[in-house]
Amino acid sequence: MTERFLTHDCVQSGFEMTLLTEYAIIHSMKRAVYFFVIMLLLTFGIIKSVFVFAQDDLGGNKTEIDQLNTQIAQKKQKIAELEKSIEEYKSKIKQKQLEAVSLNNQMAIVSNRISEVGLDIKSTEQKIESLILEIDTLKLEIKDKEQVIKRQKKILAGLLRNLYIQNDRNYLEIAAAYESFSDFYNRIQQLETLNVSLGSSVKAITEARNDLDVKKQKIEENKLSHQKLNESLELKKRGLDEQLYLKQSLLHQTQNSEKKFNTLLGSLRSQYQSIESDITMAEQEVRRRLAEQDKLEALDEQSGLLYWPTTSHFITCSFHDPEYPYRYVFEHTGIDIKSSQGTPVRAAASGYVGRAKFCSLASCYAYVMLLHADGLATVYGHLSVINVKEEQFVTRGDLIGYSGGRPGTVGAGPFVTGPHLHFEVRRNGIPVDPMGYLN
Repeated sequence: MTERFLTHDCVQSGFEMTLLTEYAIIHSMKRAVYFFVIMLLLTFGIIKSVFVFAQDDLGGNKTEIDQLNTQIAQKKQKIAELEKSIEEYKSKIKQKQLEAVSLNNQMAIVSNRISEVGLDIKSTEQKIESLILEIDTLKLEIKDKEQVIKRQKKILAGLLRNLYIQNDRNYLEIAAAYESFSDFYNRIQQLETLNVSLGSSVKAITEARNDLDVKKQKIEENKLSHQKLNESLELKKRGLDEQLYLKQSLLHQTQNSEKKFNTLLGSLRSQYQSIESDITMAEQEVRRRLAEQDKLEALDEQSGLLYWPTTSHFITCSFHDPEYPYRYVFEHTGIDIKSSQGTPVRAAASGYVGRAKFCSLASCYAYVMLLHADGLATVYGHLSVINVKEEQFVTRGDLIGYSGGRPGTVGAGPFVTGPHLHFEVRRNGIPVDPMGYLN
């Protein structure tokens, strides 16, 4: 009997063990199915991150930045209005230039140009103020961007810590740890979200740094523009003074008389023709003598390559400039380079001094002409001091004199309104645009 009961107990125990084993197998298979399904979903991208990444915003300075942008917009609107008025004055000047030369005509041109330059000065001042506001705006944006980077670094540090904790656990271990598909799905989703968040944070920091570099570069560009605008403003103010001087001089010399203006016009044209004849004849004669001695052919210079005669490269009046103040007398045959009274003037290329016109009076035009190879010549006008002699050989960069041009000073001549260097390039005796030859 005992044996029968033992046998029965053993059978029952074996049956229970079989059930438990089958349950364990089924449960393991369910987990495997869960894992397999999740892996398929992940493989085909069906699971998507629900992580919402904080967007870069302007932060605490947004209100102030908005206010600065409003001021910048107002400045630009004012600049547009001024530039429209400037164009209207330019149109008036062009119309007057088409009319016959007369005192009233020239006075109208000068008056319109004074108004034009005055508006140009106001426009430049507005541009400077606008640039200052833009620089202030960029500084605030940089400050906010640095805060964004700092915040994203903290987020990244937290993500890396979480990733380190989960680093040694793979999907199979996670699947074995959960009893239901739902728990398993949530855990997998958390890990995927962590990875996506990590990538997003790194990307956000990279983009913020790039944007920061762009804004810093923009600040440097704006500072350079600010410096150039200030230099331009000073020149325009000087230009306004010269236009006012021209108007006063014209009124003084003509005493508001058309007859006296015509007399003055004839005198100025005669002086110009005298200067041109002097330059032309001197070049022909000296070039002939140098050619007989084969001196010009011996010059070892790159044809047509000229260096700037002054350290300044700022042009205040271009070749055949339509705004040249003495255009009613003659076309401007060179360029005027910004140069303070007494600025060193150097040879643009090696050559021989064809003419060194020294003057002891303000009404006399002092200049130096250098002769170079290939029929090229350079002229340096309104000199206050001349340091070379005719037919002397000079090397590129040698000091030939000092600039002048201030009205009433020695060597300035009749066609000046302020200090500068008048620089000409002539090929075969004909004035050409120096900008095509300067290095």
